[in-house]
Amino acid sequence: MLPAQALLPAVVFALAALQALASDTFLAAVYEHAVILPHPTKEPVPPSRALALMNKNMDVLEGAIKEAAQQGAHIIVTPEDGIYGWQFTRESIYPYLEEIPDPVVNWIPCTDPSRFGPAPVQERLSCMARNNSIYVVANIGDKKPCDSSDPDCPRDGRYQYNTDVVFDTQGKLVARYHKYNLFRGETQFNYPKEPEAVTFETPFGKFGIFTCFDILFYEPAVVLVNKMEVDTVVFPTAWMNVLPFLTAIEFHSAWAMAMGVNLLSANTHNTSMAMTGSGLFTPEGPAAYHHDSATEEGHLLLAELSAHPRPSPTYRPPINWSLYATSTEKFPGENNTFSGAVRRDIFTFSELRHKDGNHTVCQRDLCCHLTYWMSNKRKDEVYVLGAFNGLHGSFIKYHWQICTLLKCPSTNLSTCGQPVERAQTKFEMFSLSGTFGTSYVFPEVLYSGVQLAPGEFEVLHDGRLKSKHGTSKPLITATLFGRLYEKD
Repeated sequence: MLPAQALLPAVVFALAALQALASDTFLAAVYEHAVILPHPTKEPVPPSRALALMNKNMDVLEGAIKEAAQQGAHIIVTPEDGIYGWQFTRESIYPYLEEIPDPVVNWIPCTDPSRFGPAPVQERLSCMARNNSIYVVANIGDKKPCDSSDPDCPRDGRYQYNTDVVFDTQGKLVARYHKYNLFRGETQFNYPKEPEAVTFETPFGKFGIFTCFDILFYEPAVVLVNKMEVDTVVFPTAWMNVLPFLTAIEFHSAWAMAMGVNLLSANTHNTSMAMTGSGLFTPEGPAAYHHDSATEEGHLLLAELSAHPRPSPTYRPPINWSLYATSTEKFPGENNTFSGAVRRDIFTFSELRHKDGNHTVCQRDLCCHLTYWMSNKRKDEVYVLGAFNGLHGSFIKYHWQICTLLKCPSTNLSTCGQPVERAQTKFEMFSLSGTFGTSYVFPEVLYSGVQLAPGEFEVLHDGRLKSKHGTSKPLITATLFGRLYEKD
């Protein structure tokens, strides 16, 4: 007979599993963490010092995990870089790394911590999951030795990976994902030789996992949804907000809507680097989200989500993103255009000079059509219709097609495309469409104060992004963000 101490975790797990199986929903949590950062250094610190820093961050994460579990959450996602921060060299990050085995080894670090060598971080994360009977998703660093027989082996004899790990309610390692699309500053890491499509099964659906910059690329993001048919994606990120199209909450919510799955997005929180914006996003819109650029505090979000949100093939016809725009005549306005930069991308813009009207703006083979009606045409605010069709990025170039209705920071047209967070103009209606050459288009609507507009817009089967009953708050941008992955 097992002692009572050994029976308790098994009983709790069984009850949690039965509860999840009895329902078509589950309670999910994400934690936006204000990471405690190490002092930047080019030289490695002693391992004990590295672990002390990581334990400080894990103290905070453990508090969030306990709180989420007490509220009944089945899974919690924590951010990218949430345990040790960033701004490392390849050498200085080494004391923060552990060897992370393939999950097929059937390992519970909490009960067998030394099986694969020292693994204090994995041990503690495993125990957090096991002691609170909750799935825990975290981002840490993996190291893998290599030798001269491998022609790609780095000079220091090891690969280093930005890595997500998942522990189940027993503390078992059930998933390990190596980030494939590294951001330009992540020179401390290697990318795997082949992209990984990592999934894990739970009593409340099939999950996929990837990290931050990965979301903008076909592999692994689209592969997980279209080929692996996951229900939910867990998404640790360290996302730096970029207005007007790439704030965390607007793009991540748009991605979940367009791809038809849940996205559990946990961002780091650092206002000096414009890092904020986490959420529990569904195909219908955000179930909960958080954006805070005013304080330095972490934040826990919880929401009940559908365990199987993917619509059936007969639910509704797929959206033809170019149908309306290619079948309608060009609206007037294409001759009154000017160029403007959104960061380094040169858009073609047309000013909305009247309270209402129809506009068309084209760039190369992308034409964007807009019908609109402002509640009041203000003299101190300028809106434009813009089109961009080309490669974005400096180190890695990827192809965007964008149609956007956006507010300019001032009445000086040369400012159009620069970041702006506040507006005063509401719209009685807008309808935006484009001649997109891709089926991957993400609909975004962002209100003044960097707020989302759940339930206030819709996408018709012919590709039109439309307001339902006017905008309840002043509008910053309404955007159709298209990705031509094959032209990257």
